Order: sequence, then C-alpha cells, then structure tokens
Amino acid sequence: MDVPLWLALPVVGVLGIKLIRPPWWLIAVLLLGGYLLADSLLAPVIDPALK
Repeated sequence: MDVPLWLALPVVGVLGIKLIRPPWWLIAVLLLGGYLLADSLLAPVIDPALK
C-alpha cells in the first residue's frame, strides 16, 4: 500500500503528540530547526545521511 508523504507526516505527528506528549516548545524548536537546517549550507552534507 502506497501512502502519500503529505498524509503520513501529519498522522505520525498527531499520534506522536498524543502518545508521547512532548512540550509544545520542543515541537516548535524541532520544526523550526529542521526548516532552517534544510535551507542552510549543511543541507548537502546532511542529505546523503538521511537517504
């Protein structure tokens, strides 16, 4: 079964928040950090490690 990424990410995110209950500031830091890191000079270095 192929699930689109845009559907899988919110489902995993909602389940993770409900089950683990991390603080909201941690979620905001992870989202903002990931967004900023993806657009940085380190992106070409990190990209092969994630594949």
